[in-house]
Amino acid sequence: MKIYTFDPFLHPKEIVLVGCGGTGSQLARAVARLVYSMKAAGQSVPKVRFIDPDVVEPANIGRQLFTQAEVGLHKAEALARRLNYSLGLAIEWHNEAFNPVRHLDRYSGTILLGAVDNHLARRALAHAERALWIDCGNHRNGGQVVIGNTDDREAVLSGLDAVGDVTRHLPNAALLYPELLQPDENEPAADLSCAELAQQGEQGVLINCFIANIAAEYLRKLLQREPITTYQTIFSGDVLSMRSTPITEENLYLA
Repeated sequence: MKIYTFDPFLHPKEIVLVGCGGTGSQLARAVARLVYSMKAAGQSVPKVRFIDPDVVEPANIGRQLFTQAEVGLHKAEALARRLNYSLGLAIEWHNEAFNPVRHLDRYSGTILLGAVDNHLARRALAHAERALWIDCGNHRNGGQVVIGNTDDREAVLSGLDAVGDVTRHLPNAALLYPELLQPDENEPAADLSCAELAQQGEQGVLINCFIANIAAEYLRKLLQREPITTYQTIFSGDVLSMRSTPITEENLYLA
């Protein structure tokens, strides 16, 4: 079975994190650590931006990376300011809903980190053209991370016909899981936040940490130009297992 390596031919100019709640706040810390390490090593670092319209609520404390003193503040701003002060970074923030026209670079070079918990926000992420999208999703005690840069199935499959073991295109979350862009009418708690679900016992307190770390590792590989040979990773907290899907012709035809 031939395994391809993903090389999007990307020179990262910016890292845009959309969603700064349960998974997003954990991922924000990981992004800051990666950028700090690159800066300390004398490497060129991409611009970083956090985007989220929500404010910190009492229910978030202890389940997301916020403190009592930050209740009432915007999540994106609170995280960016704290990480900037502690690590000497220049993370920007937008205290508003994500809009790909307003919030992304006009040209290529964007790594888009999606850590949202509703279908409307994912629809906005899906409309981000030219971005390499790492999407995080989770349920009660498990979840998945998908890395992709197109919703065009033909582009994905035609890329496998090229000479060599490298592919430039991978299916994004919108192509793999189109149901994530639709409202879940069968789930009564679909509109609740991660914090509210955790309070009700419908989501594990630590699941966001696992999902964020998987996404951060995909990001690290991109930034350090290390080989990426899988396009999604599924985690189960019930049995403590993690399974990644290799980039093969067979898997992509079935995707």
